[in-house]
Amino acid sequence: MGSYLGVAAASANPPHFIHLCYKPTDGNVKRKLAIVGKGLTFDSGGYNIKTGPGCSIELMKFDMGGSAAVFGAAKALGQIKPPGVEVHFIVAACENMISGTGMRPGDIVTASNGKTIEVNNTDAEGRLTLADALVYACNQGVEKIIDLATLTGACVVALGPSIAGIFTPSDELAKEVAAASEVSGEKFWRLPLEESYWESMKSGVADMVNTGGRQGGSITAALFLKQFVDDKVQWMHIDMAGPVWSDKKRAATGFGVSTLVEWVLNNSSSS
Repeated sequence: MGSYLGVAAASANPPHFIHLCYKPTDGNVKRKLAIVGKGLTFDSGGYNIKTGPGCSIELMKFDMGGSAAVFGAAKALGQIKPPGVEVHFIVAACENMISGTGMRPGDIVTASNGKTIEVNNTDAEGRLTLADALVYACNQGVEKIIDLATLTGACVVALGPSIAGIFTPSDELAKEVAAASEVSGEKFWRLPLEESYWESMKSGVADMVNTGGRQGGSITAALFLKQFVDDKVQWMHIDMAGPVWSDKKRAATGFGVSTLVEWVLNNSSSS
């Protein structure tokens, strides 16, 4: 997992790769799902350090908001005990810090599926951790994966502080999450996976770079994640960088938990 471990390399705190699994008590499984969360417990930006007004470095403890939603859903589902559905909860947790052991801009890392990534910005780190987590999730033999991440400022610019962006090649999965969100009251908006934008993610020395510039930043981030998902698996990426935090309350919101729980229940044999 060179992509994930590259991000973790600078921190004095070791990385923790976390995999929980819910299985029905009767052992009867009709559907296997995975929920993957970005788990950056602090994000300094690395050598591309977050600087200047609006960089929000002091709030970067919320960069584990995606994984918090995953664990919140895991706790709820463990209590609800839905039948007929197996759910894998996966988080590649670490810090993105700065030290002599850290990843440098220009370094090339190799993800667990063998794809190489030229790191042109150490502050586009969440996608590097998710890359290995998504490969791992696909290896669990699941049919559907949802990942949640406080991934891009670009998504907040596009959709504001209350709405998460969703990206998926699967219209069926988009409909499932839309139905779940109707019940939960959480707000999502589907954005395009525009393949032509992948041009900006090409590298001269690796399979890809990890960031493609400012324009369409949340789209190129989603396209990056897509490189690490098996084509046979239905996959959705949720960019929740906006709704993870309430400026008004100066606190985290718990965004994503209720929609994820509702989605799993709709996929269980109780629905």
